[in-house]
Amino acid sequence: MQVSKIISSAAIVLFIALSMSCKKKEEPLFILNNVELYPNSAAKTRVKSDEQWVSILHTNLFQSALSSNELFQIGECIASIGDKELVREVIISNFMNDDGVVMPTDEEMRADLPTFITNTYTRFLVRYPSVSEETWYANYIETNPYITPELVYFSFALSNEYLYY
Repeated sequence: MQVSKIISSAAIVLFIALSMSCKKKEEPLFILNNVELYPNSAAKTRVKSDEQWVSILHTNLFQSALSSNELFQIGECIASIGDKELVREVIISNFMNDDGVVMPTDEEMRADLPTFITNTYTRFLVRYPSVSEETWYANYIETNPYITPELVYFSFALSNEYLYY
């Protein structure tokens, strides 16, 4: 009698253990999607505000943030002039005349064009260049000895794509 109670108790415990370990596999609640880190220019649909543009431009050129007072003053200047293209050119030119601009020398640019082009695209347009863009820029810089990093940075900062994020 004692042995049968032990066997039945063991059978019950074994049954409970087996029934608890056999569970239906739960479906995941969240699934991660692959997202391209540097989207192409077609993905940029929102226009930067004037303050965003100036702040990002300063960060791209000087690798440091613009003070809120300077940002306010430049924002007031932009608002007071009707020709936005002209005011952007003047702001870029004024920034470029400052000694604190962080950019490679002409020799460094020409020594490694693919790296310079890729770094410039990721720095200003937050994406990698396509093969055709990289080839075009490399050919353009190689065939024009008067192209400097300053002119390349100026053209990227003035581009239409730079106005969007």
